[in-house]
Amino acid sequence: TLTVTSANHWVTAWLGLELNMISILPVIAKQKHPRSTEAATKYFLTQATASALMLFASTINAWQTGSWNIMQLNNKLSCILMIAALTMKMGAAPAHFWMPEVMQGATLATALLITTWQKIAPITLLYMISNHTEPIITLSIGLLSILVGGWGGFNQTQLRKMMAYSSIAHLGWTMTIISIMPNIALTNIIIYMTMSTPFFMLLTTTASKTLQTMTTTWTHTPTTTIILMLLLLSMAGLPPLTGFTPKLLILDSLVTHKLTLTAATMALLSLLSLTFYLRTTYLLTSTAPPTTTQSTTTWRLKPHQNQITAFLAPLALFNITILPALLM
Repeated sequence: TLTVTSANHWVTAWLGLELNMISILPVIAKQKHPRSTEAATKYFLTQATASALMLFASTINAWQTGSWNIMQLNNKLSCILMIAALTMKMGAAPAHFWMPEVMQGATLATALLITTWQKIAPITLLYMISNHTEPIITLSIGLLSILVGGWGGFNQTQLRKMMAYSSIAHLGWTMTIISIMPNIALTNIIIYMTMSTPFFMLLTTTASKTLQTMTTTWTHTPTTTIILMLLLLSMAGLPPLTGFTPKLLILDSLVTHKLTLTAATMALLSLLSLTFYLRTTYLLTSTAPPTTTQSTTTWRLKPHQNQITAFLAPLALFNITILPALLM
């Protein structure tokens, strides 16, 4: 990932992405189970296809313009192909089909890696070529991702699949703004990572994989349940919480650029995501399990596990104080 983020040459960036992909395959396939092997295979095939497309796009650009520099992606066809490749790399719609499947086959810790760290390299490259991108293409991808992310998460009972669709929706918000205001897109993805990291870590600690197992956390650790609830509402983008900040900035920027209809559509489509976040919140806090458990718990909260969560949860929950500075 660091190779990609510090690269100037397309081949160096491609090499970094390949190393990254090859390194995470054994992490996904770590469990000796057919589902995790299948997840690793799906991940490998999609990422390899995207890498090939990326190399093809950069070669066409070098052939036409004589430059391998990432910032000089001047050829129109190359730019469109590159956006397609990076969309597939990230898992934004319409190339999102691998993401829920891969996340479902991986462990919660690996799912966290896929939704956060694995997004850094492609987002960095998109940020670097954002001057040359066609706004109509990025806006279309973004709107489609928000729609798919909201719609796909509707009937999910598996938390990892639900979080995969949540990730697709957040990528949609990033994609819509990347060609207009790249800095806000970067802010959005950083805040998304800040929110999803403590969420996944708490799920790992409580060993919750489905909505059903989530309902029993209240009897064991009420604090964890409250933090999980607030993190979900923050991801939904409700005002007092941090998740609202990037959404407000993006909508504000779109309206400033006379894209009011797009902004209104995005706000309405995000209600789809809000529905499943609220459903999960309701299950967590407003439904008591049938009986208070008398058996020993399947997990214990260990103090050392919660240091990162303790650091990130406040950032994800209390609205960032630099909001006025960003809006100026």
